[in-house]
Amino acid sequence: MISGLKKSDYIPLIRRALAEDLGKNGDITSRSIFTGKEKAVFTLLAKDDGVLCGAEVFTEVFRRLDKKAKVEWYLKDGDSLAKGTVVARVSGKLVAILSGERTALNLVSHLSAVATKARRFARTAGDKPVVLDTRKTVPGLRMLQKYAVRTGGAMNHRIGLFDMILIKDNHVDAAGGIATAVSRARKRWGNTFKIEVETRSLDEVRQALEAKADRIMLDNMDNAQMKKAVELIAGKAETEASGNMTLERLMTLGETGVDFVSFGELTHTVQVFDFSLKQESTE
Repeated sequence: MISGLKKSDYIPLIRRALAEDLGKNGDITSRSIFTGKEKAVFTLLAKDDGVLCGAEVFTEVFRRLDKKAKVEWYLKDGDSLAKGTVVARVSGKLVAILSGERTALNLVSHLSAVATKARRFARTAGDKPVVLDTRKTVPGLRMLQKYAVRTGGAMNHRIGLFDMILIKDNHVDAAGGIATAVSRARKRWGNTFKIEVETRSLDEVRQALEAKADRIMLDNMDNAQMKKAVELIAGKAETEASGNMTLERLMTLGETGVDFVSFGELTHTVQVFDFSLKQESTE
């Protein structure tokens, strides 16, 4: 079951998006052509193959503009989409639907694109390594993008800077070494948070292991180096591959024995999923 969203994850975003699009005058095109009393039914159509994500968010856009608007869904988040599939029907005030169309489509298209990519990567990896996302998200969209990653079948790394300690190269260099950085983090937080250490060489892997890191990131290592690092760690810490990761390379990572692999591109480089919203009828 997909861990769901909270309304606070998307309602403020929808408010900002609608305010950005409608400004002070609203949809001046639709308001000049229609009285505001007309009712209509529109069909949401998938124009590609992929994974649906963002149904709840899509629906909320129209309800912000028309409290009586209804969206009837024929699929749910996480379901596979096939090109030509009728995904949902939207009914309500015509002006409200026309005014919210672009915002609703922008959100469901982006989230479905993230979910589609996450599923492709997760299925390529199989059981191991587990595919993770990163913090390389669009500001303000993180919770939605993280949700889309889960919807596609991959997993979230830390949500932000507040829920997991990740000691990166800049931390290590500024602190004067891995041992010092880990020691200070343990002293401050104890075992409240998992500690991960980014390593750039087998020597740093040894240092992270000696410092008793919970997870060791193998950054920008080739497969041979990663395999040696995993053997060196020998299950005493979790392992994560990161840096220069591609879908093609993912196919070969299983042989290294690494536990996790993180991809920034799950959220920062996606091709928008193509939907169309077309009118069926008016009243």
